[in-house]
Amino acid sequence: MVQNPRILKTKVGIIGGGPAGLMLSHLLAKTGIENIVVEMRDHEAIRNTHRAGILEAQAVKMLTESGVDGRVLTHGDEHAGIDLRFNGESHPLDFRDLVDATVTLYAQNEVFVDLAAARQRDQGDVRYSCEVTEILDMETSTPKFRFTDAQGNLFEVHADVIVGADGSRSFARRQMPETLRKDFKVAYPFAWFGILTEAPKSAPELIYANSPHGFALISQRSETVQRMYFQCDPNEDVNAWSDDRIWAELQKRVDGPDNFQLKTGEIFDKTVLSFRSFVREPLSHGRLFLIGDAGHTVPPTGAKGLNLAFADVKVLFEALDSYFSTGSEQLLDGYSDLALKRVWKAQNFSYWMTSMLHTPVGGDPFMAKRALGELETVTSSRFGQQYLAESYTGWPHS
Repeated sequence: MVQNPRILKTKVGIIGGGPAGLMLSHLLAKTGIENIVVEMRDHEAIRNTHRAGILEAQAVKMLTESGVDGRVLTHGDEHAGIDLRFNGESHPLDFRDLVDATVTLYAQNEVFVDLAAARQRDQGDVRYSCEVTEILDMETSTPKFRFTDAQGNLFEVHADVIVGADGSRSFARRQMPETLRKDFKVAYPFAWFGILTEAPKSAPELIYANSPHGFALISQRSETVQRMYFQCDPNEDVNAWSDDRIWAELQKRVDGPDNFQLKTGEIFDKTVLSFRSFVREPLSHGRLFLIGDAGHTVPPTGAKGLNLAFADVKVLFEALDSYFSTGSEQLLDGYSDLALKRVWKAQNFSYWMTSMLHTPVGGDPFMAKRALGELETVTSSRFGQQYLAESYTGWPHS
């Protein structure tokens, strides 16, 4: 027996309830624009997915000034620079001195927790454990999508606009006509072996290390828990690595004449993180709009992923606010072009950081020496340092 769907009517239907989808939902609700969020995963699965987060100051302001929660200010860790380490020597970059800006370490799952709590507090319509199965009529004034909930009930959302915020494996993105879209992508021949460890901080700022043995990132999460990565093969088996072997590998990649030593501890999480550069053009079709990883992904070296998603949200929110308050579609029509300007700047920065810091697969000596020359150029020039600092801490939101 064919089940007739239950019809839900709203102004904006959002597919995906991660940070990008929930932030857009929150901003829309604050201005009285009704919306429904549908998310495939359950709340606890997202909350317990540990992903690092480096937030630009503008992303922090979006959370705090929009009334989400001030927890990012009390639990986040503000950083005023990074340390570029190569040839066994450290080269600190002071962001406050260079561009009068900082960033804040705050895990992405914590951003989700804050946003989910805000939507619950404000009685937002957010539905977890729901699978979107179909998008209909996206080229009309009443686009629709169908989803089933955890009990197998079928629903059909009728909206004025549909937003795909459903991550790098986006269902929404795949519904755009093949003849009217173009994908740009780069696959990297290496991955990151990431760990979480119960240990004190090894240094006051994050260390980005280029070494003959491969890249390493000595990051942080709190005073007692640290996150670290080292370059590895995408097919690396985490179970083949003991704690002692991991610490030896990380230490090897930061060794130098200054005898810098990592502070070690028990490793309680290990993962291999593959990554790529990807952009879908355009970011919209008809009344379907993509934000965040649904439309683009970047390697984590430049710390741009969540920040780009929030920048998309800012541009799309302003376009939707204009549309629903004035009836003008001008900003909606310009959303993709405007958002993509920032996306491609971030792609360039992320690719640059990745190529400058990672050891070439295959051991090409020219490329290895070239990268060291680039690091020397950047760190020996105030203008070079300012470019990196400005890009890392973020450009103004459009």
